[in-house]
Amino acid sequence: MTDIIFENWEPIIGLEIHVQLNTQSKIFSSAPNRFGNEPNTNIGIVDTGQPGSLPVLNKEAVRKAVQFGCAVQANIALLSKFDRKSYFYPDSPRNFQITQFEHPIILGGHVVAEVGEHTKHFAIHHAHLEDDAGMLKHFSTFAGVDYNRAGVPLLEIVSEPCMHSPKEASAYAMGIKAIMQYIDASDCNMEEGSLRIDVNVSVRPKGEKQLRNKIEIKNLNSFHYMEMAIESEIRRQVRLYCAHPHEVPSKVLRSGTYRFDVDKKETLLMRQKEEAEDYRYFPEPDLPPIVLSESYIESVRKSLPELPYQRFKRYLTQLLLPIGSATILTQEKRFADYFEEALKVCNSPKAVSNWITVEFTGRFKDTGKSLLDSGIQASHIGKLVQMIEKGTITGKIAKSVADEMFATPGKDPEQIVKENPDYQPMQDTSSIEPLVDQVLAAHPQSVEDFKAGKGRAFDFLVGQVMKLCKGKASPSVVNELLTKKLK
Repeated sequence: MTDIIFENWEPIIGLEIHVQLNTQSKIFSSAPNRFGNEPNTNIGIVDTGQPGSLPVLNKEAVRKAVQFGCAVQANIALLSKFDRKSYFYPDSPRNFQITQFEHPIILGGHVVAEVGEHTKHFAIHHAHLEDDAGMLKHFSTFAGVDYNRAGVPLLEIVSEPCMHSPKEASAYAMGIKAIMQYIDASDCNMEEGSLRIDVNVSVRPKGEKQLRNKIEIKNLNSFHYMEMAIESEIRRQVRLYCAHPHEVPSKVLRSGTYRFDVDKKETLLMRQKEEAEDYRYFPEPDLPPIVLSESYIESVRKSLPELPYQRFKRYLTQLLLPIGSATILTQEKRFADYFEEALKVCNSPKAVSNWITVEFTGRFKDTGKSLLDSGIQASHIGKLVQMIEKGTITGKIAKSVADEMFATPGKDPEQIVKENPDYQPMQDTSSIEPLVDQVLAAHPQSVEDFKAGKGRAFDFLVGQVMKLCKGKASPSVVNELLTKKLK
C-alpha cells in the first residue's frame, strides 16, 4: 500500500507514561526503593500483601507529584483520593493495585516541545499516583517473582489524544522525561524500567470528527521502538479499514492490548481490551484522602529549578546556539549541566557545544558508551576549546588531542599537548613564510581573484598553506603573512 493512501488518514495518538519516583522508600511502606539488589530483599509486609498490613503514604512521593504538576502548569487537586484496582497476576501480591481512578492529584497541564521546525503544545489529561507491581522472571525450567519493585511509587501521566505522528509522540515523551529529570523526581532510566510507555493508537479518515476504536501497545521502553511500533500500528489499521471499506469501523477493528515484536517489526495481540468495570474499582478503605493547601502548592512551585524548555529558550536567545544543538543539549539534564560546566572554562557557547555534541559524542557513537560516563571531564573539553581560541593549537591538532582524550579519559589536554612535539603549532614566521611564498607562486589565479575582490580566494590560499604544513601552522600567523604579501 502506497504512502499516498496513508495521507488520507489521520492517526490519533495518546500516551500513558509510567515514571518511577526516586524516593528513598516505597510509596506505602518503609522498604527501600532501590534498583539492582538481590531479588526479594527490599520488601516488607505491606509490599508482599501480608494479612493485616496497612499502607502509609510516602509524603515525598506526593511532593514530587506536585512538583511535576507545577512544572507542566496543571491544576493540583486540593483533595485527591486512592482507589483499589483489582487484577489477578502473580506479580501483584495483594491481587489489587492502589491507584487514583476517580480523583487524581493532577488535572490538565501541557508540555511544550520542538517537532522539526515547529513548536508544539501537547495537552495532559491528568496524572495520578499509584504503586508498581513486582517482576516476573523466567528461567529455563521455572519462573519466579521478584517483589523488590512491588510498591515503588509511580506517577502515571496520561496525555490527551493530541498527537498525530510517531515524531510528535516521541517529542512529547522526551519532554516528559526531561521535566522529571530536571525536577529530580526520577532518573527516567528506560533500561531499568524507571520510565515505561503505553501507547494508544487509532486512525480515522481525514475530516472525520469522531474517534474510532484504539489499540493499546504496552510497555515500550525505548523512544526508537515506540516510533517503530506506532508506525507499524498505523499502517496495520489503515490496511484493515481499506480492506473492509463498507463494514462498520467498530467491527473491523476491535480494541485490544498489543505488544511490539522488535524482530518482526509488528504489533501482536496480547488480550482483548479490559474495561473499567473489569477492574472493579472502589475507594481504598485503608488510606485517607490527600489534603493539600494552596500555600503548600505555591511553596513547591517557587522551589522549581530552571525547566528544560526554559533552558532551551535561554540557549537560543542568550547563548545564540542553533536549534539542533540546543535541543540535543537540553533533552537530558546531565548533558546540559556538562555543557555548562565546560562553559565555566571557555565562554564560547557555539564552539563548546560543537565539540561536545559533534566531536566527542561522535567518538562514542559506536562504542555503546556515553560521553557523560566516560571519565572525560567537562572542564577538559572547555580547556581544549580555549586552547584553539587562544591559538595555542590549531583545529586540526585539537582533533588529534581529542582522540587521545578519548583513548585516555581524564587526561588534561594541556598535558597531552605538552608531551607531544607534533602538537606544538608552528608560530615561527621564518618557518611559515616560505610555505606562504610557495602557495602564492603555485596559485596565481587565486591571487588575481583576491585582488578582484573575491574573498573566498583568501580562504582557499589559507587552506593551501595549512595543507602544506599539515595543519601545524598558527592560523593567525598564516593570515597575517598572506595579508601582508597580498597587499
